Amino acid sequence: MKGLVIMATLFSATAAAQTAGFDADPTGTLPAGWRAGVTGRGSPKWTVEADASAPSRPNVLKQSGSGTFPWCVRPDVALADGWVEVRFKPLAGREDQAGGVVWRWKDGDNYYVARANALENNVSLYYTASGRRNTLKYVDAPVPGNSWHTMRVEFAGKIIRVIYDGKPTIEMEDAHIAGSGAVGVWTKADSVTLFDDFGYGGK
Repeated sequence: MKGLVIMATLFSATAAAQTAGFDADPTGTLPAGWRAGVTGRGSPKWTVEADASAPSRPNVLKQSGSGTFPWCVRPDVALADGWVEVRFKPLAGREDQAGGVVWRWKDGDNYYVARANALENNVSLYYTASGRRNTLKYVDAPVPGNSWHTMRVEFAGKIIRVIYDGKPTIEMEDAHIAGSGAVGVWTKADSVTLFDDFGYGGK
């Protein structure tokens, strides 16, 4: 109960909220102010593309390459406590069809990630340390492919709350990655995933 009270207090105010719909960015390029890369190996491809299904048209951010864990972040953001949210649409992938968010991102090898996977129909929470992804919790949940979903994470101190498609899905405490860090989006392997309406905020 104490954790819930802390979270409710922290996220009752949204004055510091920032959003990105990628609509002002030219297609075929990385959005302004973002940095892309991969944890592990591979050749991810992050580009702004026009998409008629976008929740806020006309543009989305698309990952169409492949890599161990491709990521795309806002390196100018430094949040220790706050929230991050995105709309995502898994399109294709033989190995995975995943989409999620990262926070407290220190570099490409150290950060938290929460993701949903359309091939596995689950939501999961991890921390990545020294380039190795470590599982904190899995929860079964329907993740229809070729459909838009929402992933939101609220974090304060050790408390982490994952909200998938508007439903609280995971809540736990973990202290592996502390302090401030960047926020962004994430995929896995050969996932072709669209992202839109990215938002974040702090206390």
